[in-house]
Amino acid sequence: MPDGHLSQQAVTGREIAACDWSSTPLGPVESWPVSLRSLLAMMLSCPTPMFLAWGPELRCFYNDAYRPLLGIRIAGTLGERFDIVWSNIWDELLPLVEKTMAGGNITATDMKLDLARTGEPEDSWWTFTYSPVFDDDGRVAGLLCVTGETTARVVAERERAAADERLQQALSAGRNIGAWDWDVQGDIVRADSRFALLYGVDPAEAEAGAPIGTFFAAIHPDDLPHAQRQIAAAMDPAGDGTFISEYRVLRADGTSRWVSAQGRCSFDDEGRPAHFPGVSYDIDDRKQAELAALAARVEREFVLSLSARQRAATDPDTIMRFTARALGERLDVHRVCFARVGENQVRYIAGWNDGALPPLRGDHSIDRMGRSNTTLLRAGRTVVSDAFAQDNRFEPDTVASYSARSGLAVPLRRDGRLEGLLIIGHAEPRHWLPGEIALVQEVAEISWVTIQRADALLRLEAKVGRQGAQLERVATELHDAASARAAAETQVRQLQKMEAVGQLTGGIAHDFNNMLAVVIGGLDMIDRRLASGRNDVGRYVEAAKEGATRAAALTQRLLAFSRQSPLSPEPVEGNRLIADLTDLLARTLGERIVVETVLGAGLWRAEADRGQLENAIVNLAVNARDAMPDGGRLTIETANAHVGDDYAREADMAAGQYVLIAVSDTGTGMPPEVLAKAFDPFFTTKPVGRGTGLGLSQVFGFVRQSHGHVRIYSEPDVGTTVRLYLPRFYGEAPTPTARTALAPVRGGAAHESILVVEDESRVRSFSVEVLRDLGYTVHHASHGPEAIALLETGIRVTLLFTDVVMPGMNGRELADRALAMRPGLRVLYTTGYTRNAVVHNGVLDPGTRLLPKPFDVDELARKVREALDA
Repeated sequence: MPDGHLSQQAVTGREIAACDWSSTPLGPVESWPVSLRSLLAMMLSCPTPMFLAWGPELRCFYNDAYRPLLGIRIAGTLGERFDIVWSNIWDELLPLVEKTMAGGNITATDMKLDLARTGEPEDSWWTFTYSPVFDDDGRVAGLLCVTGETTARVVAERERAAADERLQQALSAGRNIGAWDWDVQGDIVRADSRFALLYGVDPAEAEAGAPIGTFFAAIHPDDLPHAQRQIAAAMDPAGDGTFISEYRVLRADGTSRWVSAQGRCSFDDEGRPAHFPGVSYDIDDRKQAELAALAARVEREFVLSLSARQRAATDPDTIMRFTARALGERLDVHRVCFARVGENQVRYIAGWNDGALPPLRGDHSIDRMGRSNTTLLRAGRTVVSDAFAQDNRFEPDTVASYSARSGLAVPLRRDGRLEGLLIIGHAEPRHWLPGEIALVQEVAEISWVTIQRADALLRLEAKVGRQGAQLERVATELHDAASARAAAETQVRQLQKMEAVGQLTGGIAHDFNNMLAVVIGGLDMIDRRLASGRNDVGRYVEAAKEGATRAAALTQRLLAFSRQSPLSPEPVEGNRLIADLTDLLARTLGERIVVETVLGAGLWRAEADRGQLENAIVNLAVNARDAMPDGGRLTIETANAHVGDDYAREADMAAGQYVLIAVSDTGTGMPPEVLAKAFDPFFTTKPVGRGTGLGLSQVFGFVRQSHGHVRIYSEPDVGTTVRLYLPRFYGEAPTPTARTALAPVRGGAAHESILVVEDESRVRSFSVEVLRDLGYTVHHASHGPEAIALLETGIRVTLLFTDVVMPGMNGRELADRALAMRPGLRVLYTTGYTRNAVVHNGVLDPGTRLLPKPFDVDELARKVREALDA
């Protein structure tokens, strides 16, 4: 390890060399591991304050830059234990030390510590990093502290001092520090693998030694001259040999990363550079963060507002003038000017100055700007000069004509061709910061785009007048074409609707005619037998009643499919409902079908019409039975379901909480083309006469009308699962009562008077006759106004039994008028279709009693009795 010269150059290095280490736990220097000696060589050569704690007892080392931090402790610190050296602040440091020794990197920013450097209490603030360091076997052997005092910045709230800036450059130090040692006279650089990888050099070649040019080749061409000047300054015997630089290195993939290099040149007895050791580490994250923060601030505070002003303007010269003024005031410079560039001429067109420099006017040859500068500008590179007088790229007469002493020029290009310049001039020498250059370049870019847009608008304005008539004609043609297309699309949609209505009508007609044939045939046979004196007509009566009942069921299914069936939603205990249905399903499905239930624990109550839900489950069970002709298993499951936003969007349903009831079978299943039509009305795979094709449609309509959702899954030869998602009921539910068999209905009494209002005479006559047979006093009317007239005569009426859908005044309007006249009047509605008179969104209005049509004598008697007894 070539570290002897390091010890001679640094005060601390000489102290290390003079110390007898053989009596310490570290042992003699010759026995120290290579990793320790390498770290000491790196640390002693760096101008940044560094502190190394090594070994199980964390014995202390430091460099010359760290000595002032120790103050009065300096005499006994070298080789002492870390906890003894900083015993007064050990409680604050111990958690950081423990985490670092566990392999973590620690960064503390502006941490307040009482170092007591003079023996007296003091408030000071420090920013530092603790990084683990490793022995020759790769185990954590200690920690490296890179630090800097930030007291001045914290107390005075001023910009960071140079020491703090160097600290921030070292935040990524530790394991990523790469060390080098340059034998200047032999032009051989020996470096470790970390340094080699930073510069894209083969580690083996770097360890063996390579010329400095091998490493210079990795430095970005834009940054190399500046780095070389800083190296030359460090190698000047008149200086202190310190070298600190930041630059970009190019990687094999063409990208670049920022690194910080720090070192110190040592000289031989004749004052010639001898050795130049140092370290490099990656600071790209910090640099990128700084650039990102700068860009965000510039965009927020300046560029966006300037861009908005530019977009609002239409004259190119106006845009250039106010942009030049805004940029000049922002940068606090003396002159900003835009110029247009031709083949060989530069013409100044618009700008701003504060009086310290004269404005640039007229034009001149582009060669006057200097050949190298012209080459850079044509290549799209910004020309930057901190001092024209010391910049050999500029001719003296050119500098004199500019009047400025520093400045920069940003090329304005289009399609790779130089067309303009944005020129900044300052009356004094000035170091242009990277952020300032980035700001000028960004303003130049957005300004040139806006100026080009304004130029193009001026050119287009001349064409607009000539093309106005043509554009108007094209617009008219497009409008006519759009109108024709819209009309055609409307016609197509109408044809599609007619086709759908035709399919629906055909299905209804087929099934309804079959049922009417049974009714008409039965009644005809009854008529014939009675005419011949025979009274054995029972089976024809039953056939006619069965046909009528099936017709009524068909209309109910149609209403459910169209979501027009009136619902009476209530809190439903899903597990109890399934349990109540199990025996019925077992008898209905037969012995060859095994019925299983999997009832979820803690099931929520669903909000649904109990009767319709039972009907839907029975329908699904019957469909499942038909899909298992050789027997199988029917499983009914219940569970709570949380439907998230993603699933809800996919399923076209509202997100939220639902009660899931799933009906699964082990039947034949359905192929995709059949599954796609499963909910279509009158679609069935059963033989003719075996099904209406409305079972699943009815289920679908009921669930959707209940604000739920239905999903169906099926696979041929595996089975089918239908999942019903019913909305969860929130709130307190009434105590459920046991469901008992229907008791005989008590008849009416003469003092119970009923007003029947029905526009269909046969239905009215049937209702009146039945109610009178039941013992009630009955009045009747054929429409609403007639019923009102009867009430106005003062007749006694206990119950109003009215159709809902009537011409003129509907049943709800009649009931409202009647209740206004007779507040205690009971009301019972009847209808085959509600039209939202007493049903809204498919749900019966609260307190509404409804008897759906068609109804038989028992149903009428029961509903009337319930209305009167309520």
